[in-house]
Amino acid sequence: MTSGLKHLPGYFDRAAQEELVALLREALAKAPLYTPVMPKSGRPLTVRMSNLGSLGWVSDRGGYRYQPTHPETGQPWPAIPGPVMAVWRKVAQYPHEPEACLVNYYREGAKLGLHRDEDEEDFAAPVVSVSLGDTAIFRIGGLERQGKTETLKLSSGDVLVLGGPSRLRYHGIDRVLSGTSTLLKDGGRLNLTLRRVTKP
Repeated sequence: MTSGLKHLPGYFDRAAQEELVALLREALAKAPLYTPVMPKSGRPLTVRMSNLGSLGWVSDRGGYRYQPTHPETGQPWPAIPGPVMAVWRKVAQYPHEPEACLVNYYREGAKLGLHRDEDEEDFAAPVVSVSLGDTAIFRIGGLERQGKTETLKLSSGDVLVLGGPSRLRYHGIDRVLSGTSTLLKDGGRLNLTLRRVTKP
């Protein structure tokens, strides 16, 4: 396993997963999922997204950035739910709270190419990920895009921490295995990614 990468399988049991989904439904009613586009090409991503917290990550023709409001509604992002904040406090090993929780929704055929999370100011803070719904094939490489990669299955309820030497490694989602979970009524996968954006 790559140094600094912590996989915590089954961190949330089924009841806790259902509670999270209910909280997310409430939040997404206020900050609906939307389809972001790539900055240069304007090509839509296959993943739909939203955010929770004081800041949210967005991608559009203007570039990648964090902003305090939803790009379509203009409203502030909803607060990060308590059980999600509790995960950060338990596993992040970082003394300050996350400011952003990116919510990605993968339907069948959706994927996310190799990328690094580098729009934040403080790389001492990890990226903490929560998987809900169908199992995903997660790929992680090195500090160079062309480096050697390895894969890991992320199942519903799993938590993944990218910290230390792994914080700036390239990673992505190769594919989602449809029908591997009954958690989400319409199928697919929800992924929550907690991030500290600014330096304390």
